[in-house]
Amino acid sequence: MNTNAFALRHIGPNENDQIQMLKTIGVDSLDQLINETVPSDIRLKKALRLDAPMTEHEYLLHIHELSKKNKAYKTYIGLGYHPTILPAVIQRNILENPGWYTAYTPYQAEIAQGRLEALLNFQTMITDLTGMEIANASLLDESTAAAEAMSLLFAVREREQKKAGVNKFFVSENILPQTLSLLETRAIPIGIKLIVGNESTFDFSSEFFGAILQYPGKDGQVTDIKTFITKAQNAQIKVAVAADILSLIKLEAPGKFGADVVLGTTQRFGIPMGYGGPHAAYFATKDAYKRDLPGRIIGVTKDVDGNRALRMALQTREQHIKRDKATSNICTAQVLLAVMASMYAVYHGPKGLKFIADKIHNKATTLANALEKLGYNQINTSYFDTLQIKTNAKKIKKVAKEKKVNLYYPDSETVTISINETTAIRDINYLISVFAEAAKKETIVISSITESNNIAESLQRQSNYLTLDVFNTYHSETELMRYIKSLERKDLSLNHSMISLGSCTMKLNAASEMLPLSWFKWTNIHPFAPSKQAQGYLTVLKELEEQLTEITGFAATSLQPNSGAQGEFAGLMVIKAYHESRGDHHRNICLIPSSAHGTNPASAVMAGMQVVVTKSTPEGNIDIDDLREKAELHKDNLSCLMVTYPSTHGVYESGIKDITKIIHNNGGQVYMDGANMNAQVGLTNPGNIGADVCHLNLHKTFAIPHGGGGPGVGPICVAKQLAPFLPGNPVKKVGGEKAITAISAAPFGSALACLISYGYIKMLGAEGLTQATKIAILNANYIKRRLEGYFDTLYSGENGRAAHEMIVDCRAFKANGIEVTDIAKRLMDYGFHAPTVSFPVAGTLMIEPTESESKAEIDRFCDAMISIRKEIDNASKDDDNNVLKNAPHTLEMLTANEWYYPYSRDTAAYPLDYVKNNKFWPSVRRVDDAYGDRNLICTCAPIEAYMEA
Repeated sequence: MNTNAFALRHIGPNENDQIQMLKTIGVDSLDQLINETVPSDIRLKKALRLDAPMTEHEYLLHIHELSKKNKAYKTYIGLGYHPTILPAVIQRNILENPGWYTAYTPYQAEIAQGRLEALLNFQTMITDLTGMEIANASLLDESTAAAEAMSLLFAVREREQKKAGVNKFFVSENILPQTLSLLETRAIPIGIKLIVGNESTFDFSSEFFGAILQYPGKDGQVTDIKTFITKAQNAQIKVAVAADILSLIKLEAPGKFGADVVLGTTQRFGIPMGYGGPHAAYFATKDAYKRDLPGRIIGVTKDVDGNRALRMALQTREQHIKRDKATSNICTAQVLLAVMASMYAVYHGPKGLKFIADKIHNKATTLANALEKLGYNQINTSYFDTLQIKTNAKKIKKVAKEKKVNLYYPDSETVTISINETTAIRDINYLISVFAEAAKKETIVISSITESNNIAESLQRQSNYLTLDVFNTYHSETELMRYIKSLERKDLSLNHSMISLGSCTMKLNAASEMLPLSWFKWTNIHPFAPSKQAQGYLTVLKELEEQLTEITGFAATSLQPNSGAQGEFAGLMVIKAYHESRGDHHRNICLIPSSAHGTNPASAVMAGMQVVVTKSTPEGNIDIDDLREKAELHKDNLSCLMVTYPSTHGVYESGIKDITKIIHNNGGQVYMDGANMNAQVGLTNPGNIGADVCHLNLHKTFAIPHGGGGPGVGPICVAKQLAPFLPGNPVKKVGGEKAITAISAAPFGSALACLISYGYIKMLGAEGLTQATKIAILNANYIKRRLEGYFDTLYSGENGRAAHEMIVDCRAFKANGIEVTDIAKRLMDYGFHAPTVSFPVAGTLMIEPTESESKAEIDRFCDAMISIRKEIDNASKDDDNNVLKNAPHTLEMLTANEWYYPYSRDTAAYPLDYVKNNKFWPSVRRVDDAYGDRNLICTCAPIEAYMEA
């Protein structure tokens, strides 16, 4: 056994296990299984051209050497990114803790109460600091949040405005440059006209439905948003405010002035810059707009015993339900980062945050005073942390570069300096010396910090914030560590058992892939730092692009999209740009099979396309005749087809090459959803199949952990003709020769998280990646065979095989009074997270084991499913007091004095012997979603408030 091989550690079943599993399936070899599963005409003819695999030890030495190429200069660039201090207690217990980073999106609320509480804290923190009524549980980054704000304000226009076709949106010229680029990307497809200008001279014309302000502005000036908002309200213009979260400790909450939306990033709350991400954006608005609020919302409800419980609220807004009518494509959360930011607020509390904000502001003032004594003209009259100096920027830049200091130079006569949490007195003195040397004057030495308030009196914070106990209790490391642990114990993650979610690919997130995420020279690089300072990053990112390009069979890759949903949107926008470059502006029809992921139609609508749905056959495949008919019907306006492969039904469709050919013959491009790429790597690829662009979910196929619902990374890989249109960035040169405007705020999206996928590919190599795909298929087919006779598989390939996932039909159990949800909840009693429920077919479970799970773990899961099937057989439609309907069973329920159920406590808690060895207790019983939506509470409140509700 080669114990150095990473593949041995990543892939679950050993050689003996594989032999037994193949025997159970009824094939002689793994290759026979693959040949019976994957159509021969799409198989790759040669191995992937990738470097030989590294051992874990070799990789860690390699990534450490690359980190040395990054130069962590003192950075005062600002523009929405700042050096921070991540408290060690949060780093060790959340960022580096698989109990937090391997969890899935909290759709199964009963086993996610810890994460849900942390996110409720996040929402409360945001509503308190912004002065708004409701907040979501994070978005991707500030710029995409601003784009969502524009879309929301467009959707909630007054009736008269909609009737009159009012479509102008005012953007303050003080907006962050990357945000302006995102607004441009998102405005054009949905018919919004952006007008960029000076907010002090804006005429509040009736031609405008909305406006967005930056608070403070990109140059640091705090403008009078109070007066602007009042005038806008009088003109029926709704206002969004992009606000620096830390500045809101000293600046009055925009909600107090009547803002309609407040948004921004929580990166300043202890989250490393990471060359651009991942970071959790925030988004808060008025209660009246809750149905249009993008992203996930955590709400309070009760369980069947009346106890307080949390869950994701108002899910009818979700794209998998509303599809092309969705509020937005809302697979866009950054849960792990939101949890970290919320814990930063819990740890510091209101007094600690005020201390940090005061310290930053006072140091900025101290620096401003010193620079003025040196003869410099600091022009910001009201500011929080950023000074704007009018001077010869070239002179300053030369000295700053020599002294390893990064400032921002918006033009030849301006330098801005953004002070941050890490700035010490010695750093202030060093900055002063830079400007003194540039002016050829003797420097000024500061020995103490000046206390002052350079914020206009009308904009100073008066309202209270973070008054609840959770923000005023856990200020010692001991207390916060225990609080975090108490929440972690309520959540089922991959460190407890297999999470077999179909389409979500919950595989191992190896420790060796994760370790570099805490290393200083990876975490502390600003996304707009000069490229020479980020050579380690650029080496990794360039090679990762090349690796993904090779794996997908395409010509080029962009890493910018920072979620799978963003990848879908980016791919469609690149197709759109390609058609327009050829004069085909009219091509706007997007064909989408009825079996597609719900994000597909939502993305298409965001891209300004018209969705036409094509039929599926009874076997779950695309109905090729219907597709051909609709492609030919719309051939003059056909833009693209969105297709998932293997299909969402878990089948390798043998007609896929015919499908792509039909689209190309009718003038369209083929967009392939990469959600099921774990069944392609090394065996086939989108380029070989005939696609033109695909997005990849690095948080699925390429081992970035789900983090409880984010971070995700969704790069796009494209064919040669689409490469010129890959997305750019207004600050840093990236993308194609004819780059579309930005898709996310940072040039390379969530660059820090990309280190994980880079390590995954480097350590597995071509052979390991291909073997991983084969074992994913083996594991799925092993489950399929083990469950035969107990559960029907809804769709299979031509030889009766599943791909890497399968759909188990549970609809027949309604005859026994059992719904698929009952099975999902009962699995919790067996220690398992449910597979994907009722997607893509209502009343089914979609199961995907991944290659990381061992035969022993898969057998435990199969034993649980078979045991549940026997419980279903004993259930009756006339009697719902059974072990399935009452699931999950909590410890409180099992230890109560009375027991009102016709089965034993032992049956409820320990249905199989293995459960006794590692029992996971759901912390609440089945939650009442309808009650929570009727009595919507989305922030923390005293316990009495829930009792009264």
